[in-house]
Amino acid sequence: MKYSRLRLQSQIAWLLALMTPIISTSALAETANFGTLNLSPGFEAIQGKISGYTGGSYSLSAISNRDRDKKACIGFGDPNPDHILVLEKDFDNLKILVNSGGNDTTLVIKGPNDEIVRCGDDTGSSKDASVSDSQWKKGTYQVWVGVFEQGVKRNYTLTVQQ
Repeated sequence: MKYSRLRLQSQIAWLLALMTPIISTSALAETANFGTLNLSPGFEAIQGKISGYTGGSYSLSAISNRDRDKKACIGFGDPNPDHILVLEKDFDNLKILVNSGGNDTTLVIKGPNDEIVRCGDDTGSSKDASVSDSQWKKGTYQVWVGVFEQGVKRNYTLTVQQ
C-alpha cells in the first residue's frame, strides 16, 4: 500500500508539472498590460477609451509580418498584449486610434482564434497609428501599441469608435 501511495503521488506531481505551462500560457493569453475593454454596439464614447504606455524590445512583426490587407505589421512593444478588446456582438465598422501626442506609434490587433490580424501605422498627417476596418466579429481581440525605437516609453490613449 505504501508503494501505491508513493507512486500515485509521483504521478500526480508529474501531471501537475506537465500542466503548469499550459495553464500559465492560457492565462497569459487573456491578460493585458493595461486592461480590457468590453464593448457592445451603441457603446458610449467614454467606454471606448483606455490608456497605457509603449515600451519593449519585442518585434511586433513576430506576431504577423502582414495583416489581412497585406499591410506590414511593424514596431516594438511588449510580448503581452497591451489591451484586450472584447466585442460582445459583431460590429459592421470600428476605428481604433492611438493618441500619443503625435509620436510615431504602430498598432497590431489579433482577432479571435488568431484568425484575423489588422495592423496600422500613420494616420493621415499624424504619426499616431490607427486601424479602420469593417466586419469585426464577436470575440476577444489582443491589441499591441508599438513604437519604432526599442524600449521607448510613450504615454498614449487608445480610442475605439463606431
